[in-house]
Amino acid sequence: MADEGVLAGQRALVVGGSSGIGLATARLLAADGCRVAIAGRDEARLTGAVVGLAAEGLEVHPVRCDTMVTAEVAAAVDAASEGDGLDIAVTVPGGGTPSNVLDYDPDQFSAEVDKNVRPVFTLLKFAGEAMTRGGSFVAVSSTAAVFSTRGLASYRAGKAAVDALVDAAADELGERGIRVNSVRPGLTRTESTTGIFANSALFARFLEQQPLARGGEAGDIAAAIRFLAGPESSWITGQHLTVDGGHTLRAFPDMRPPA
Repeated sequence: MADEGVLAGQRALVVGGSSGIGLATARLLAADGCRVAIAGRDEARLTGAVVGLAAEGLEVHPVRCDTMVTAEVAAAVDAASEGDGLDIAVTVPGGGTPSNVLDYDPDQFSAEVDKNVRPVFTLLKFAGEAMTRGGSFVAVSSTAAVFSTRGLASYRAGKAAVDALVDAAADELGERGIRVNSVRPGLTRTESTTGIFANSALFARFLEQQPLARGGEAGDIAAAIRFLAGPESSWITGQHLTVDGGHTLRAFPDMRPPA
């Protein structure tokens, strides 16, 4: 375990920390000396993440948590704080289903917006209360928050709401020494994007819209989160750091299924 580093003595909770961007973030935080708890719904995956990081000489602590269940989020914050407050909180989960906008069932649309926004608000509420000495909260948003995503209207609406919440929370919580920011990943290789990376024609359509013609990796996003979590960004709040190979300079591919 790394017991020395710029984050030594700090406590962090990474929700969605058992894989992908969350796991890569937990790795960087732990490597810098932070005491890290990782939260997720699947206990087996949490255990696998703990074992994998231990093989790298890094210690993290698993906490089972469904981000849509308020009591479980509160309990995860308590477990990560261990009675000594929390310094860093990161939330990764979200998602959406490709659909033509007129084809969404209203309840489905609302549920998918909530899937993106509710975990951010709930963690912000309990983590903010636990940040008694100030701290940093980082939400994983998306480039979908800032440009049209044909075929992913529910996801876009949810991520735009995440960034709006970040703005309002940063404005309110600065007086408590709490910084609130988001990271907006472009197309990044995770379990949820395996299908896009495997579809050479669709992947090529993404790359056509990026000045830097490669897909993102979890470590690319984790590095941005680590920056916003740590003291290097101590005068940054209410900001949305886009990490997308320049994708937002151009356009999002049409993801609509056939009508």
